Amino acid sequence: MTAWRNCETLDSVESDNNSFGAAIRAHDEAVAASGLDVWIGAEPTFTNRQSESPEWLSEALGKTKQAYACRIIKQLRDSYPGSIILRTLGRQYEGEPQPRWSLGLYLRRDGRKLADALPVDPLREACACEMQVMIAFWQLLVDQLNRNGRAATAFQVDVEMGLRILFTADTKTISVDPSTDPRLLRMPMQSQAIPPEGLEDDLAAEGLYLAAIGCAQSGPENSLQPCIELPGFADVKLFADFVKCVTIAATAAGLTSLVWRGFPPPVDASVAWMTLTPDPAVLEINEAPAASITEFLDTSRRLFDVAHSSGLAPYRLNYNGDISESGGGGQFTLGGPSAERSPFFVAPQLLSRLIVYLNHHPSLSYWFAPVYVGSFSQSPRTDENVRESFSELQVALQHLAASDASTPEFIWRSLSPFLVDTSGNAHRSEINIEKLWNPYLPGRGRLGLVEFRAFRMAMDAESAAAIAAMLRALAVMLAKQESHHALIEWGSRLHDRFALPFYLLQDLHTIFDDLRSAGLGLGEPITRRLCADNWRHVGDAELAGCRLDVDLAIEFWPLLGDAAEQAGGSRLVDASTKRLQLTLRTCGNQDTDLDGWRLLAGNYRVPLRREQDDTGVVLITGLRYRAFVPWVGLHPGLDALTPIMLYLLPPGGKNGLRCTLHDWQPEGKPYNGLPDNLDEARRRIAERFVVEEISPDHAPDAVNPPDEAVSDYCLDLRRT
Repeated sequence: MTAWRNCETLDSVESDNNSFGAAIRAHDEAVAASGLDVWIGAEPTFTNRQSESPEWLSEALGKTKQAYACRIIKQLRDSYPGSIILRTLGRQYEGEPQPRWSLGLYLRRDGRKLADALPVDPLREACACEMQVMIAFWQLLVDQLNRNGRAATAFQVDVEMGLRILFTADTKTISVDPSTDPRLLRMPMQSQAIPPEGLEDDLAAEGLYLAAIGCAQSGPENSLQPCIELPGFADVKLFADFVKCVTIAATAAGLTSLVWRGFPPPVDASVAWMTLTPDPAVLEINEAPAASITEFLDTSRRLFDVAHSSGLAPYRLNYNGDISESGGGGQFTLGGPSAERSPFFVAPQLLSRLIVYLNHHPSLSYWFAPVYVGSFSQSPRTDENVRESFSELQVALQHLAASDASTPEFIWRSLSPFLVDTSGNAHRSEINIEKLWNPYLPGRGRLGLVEFRAFRMAMDAESAAAIAAMLRALAVMLAKQESHHALIEWGSRLHDRFALPFYLLQDLHTIFDDLRSAGLGLGEPITRRLCADNWRHVGDAELAGCRLDVDLAIEFWPLLGDAAEQAGGSRLVDASTKRLQLTLRTCGNQDTDLDGWRLLAGNYRVPLRREQDDTGVVLITGLRYRAFVPWVGLHPGLDALTPIMLYLLPPGGKNGLRCTLHDWQPEGKPYNGLPDNLDEARRRIAERFVVEEISPDHAPDAVNPPDEAVSDYCLDLRRT
């Protein structure tokens, strides 16, 4: 197995874009040769890492987030000539009076413009709205629709955005009487809550399309701007024709600025639809799915560049130097060019095999995950749910394996009860199939999509593309697999052994081996990216040919019961426990025997497991401790156990090392603001790991920890 500390950090990962690009192209060729279309999308999240305002720490909405989104989407629009900005409705959670804002970019995938001389959304720029110009635009648009083969009629109603046009997809004439059909009087969407049954255009469902025109509040300080509200179009061609008609009418009326808003636009394989929405602490970008990783990488690089130039980052740097992701995660989505051609329906056994494969390989759940994982996290595994659910999942998989041909709805109904968290929330699951073939999610429930949620936000576009390539290769491999495997009941090993990055990395390399055997090997530039761990390393020390490495391991924070009863979507957990990975190995060219070396935590002997990797023998264990006392949490009588003092003692009574790990500046001094960059963050981390040589007389008297404090892979100082 590859050496744990030989797994490069991002600083030393392959920087030659040509070799990385070649590996991506080789992957695309291998997937194309399989004959299976696998499209992949992502949800990168960016934050203002220098800000400590609530909107960039915990809240979804705030004073500046929409301004950042406007700057980003304007740059993206400029990058894709002929694209159009559409304002639709974002999420609306319990307790929120109105839906959150959502800015979307809609474009053709072939690079051609939707229309020439499109009137553009002024976003946050001042823009006058003259009513006589809007009336001229309204009249010209209804004429243009009729000339374009649509039966259109204009009428006015006494509500906001009262200039209305009702039209059909053909030349069938329609009669309009708002007094007999109150739906023609409907208020603008942006002023209303999302109905409990979801957002639907019941007029469009009958083939009647209602557009509203007028001056609406938006832009700087909610000034009035020219606006058109779009109906829920049935297909891309009808929508594209309407955009051209709007453009022609706007040009004739002298209207160059226009806010386009309303129902989400129709999407198929010929167009891309990307949205920017607010989420707690971050700006979330729902990236349009790509047909290849080459395309995915190109889009991701553009997004990272635009976010950076706008002042946002994919990570945060804490005062003490700790490096964390943006705070919003970085989910990935697999699907196909259409719902019917989704790989999960073309290969009906794929989803079942994927569930089993993730169960077999915890590295896919934890290696790439954000800091909060486990049973109550945003992405619990199927075996982190209640025992009865896991047992019934085994039955469901057995029946699906015996089925010759499963319909999309049968697959969804068979597996959806198990892909949930412990409260039954289908959105919070490692594998989210809300949008696979869900009849209870109007408009977007039957897209043939599967979302993977156990991924922190990638540090750069290349790392995101590497993950995307791995997921895509796994889908192709499992779609072609003929054998069926049973689930593994990991028991306590799941949160004991696989809390340690050493074992996760070993498991990750078995995945690489599986892909290589299936003819889908990822290539070294990609696998090196996937192994990168630039944020885990805490410190190291060397003595007489022996090296001690201290790295962050995974801790599974528990949910607080009654304290978690809060409004909104947040959950209160006790995050006061940390876990470290401690490893001893030989270093340099010295022929050092590790037998006889001792490692102490305080005055407790640390039990070490003997393992093997490419460098030879490795001694390893985990160390758990309480890092701070939370304002509300578990174990009110347990104090913080910091700083952590480790003693590395060689055999023969020679001088040893005392390594002190501080959670803060060693002298307790305040930091002069947040770190400016990654180098400064790493300097602060290094400053907190203090190494001193000591004589044997200054080492504590060693005692064995109590049995209840020791598991197979960890010493828990809280139990001493």
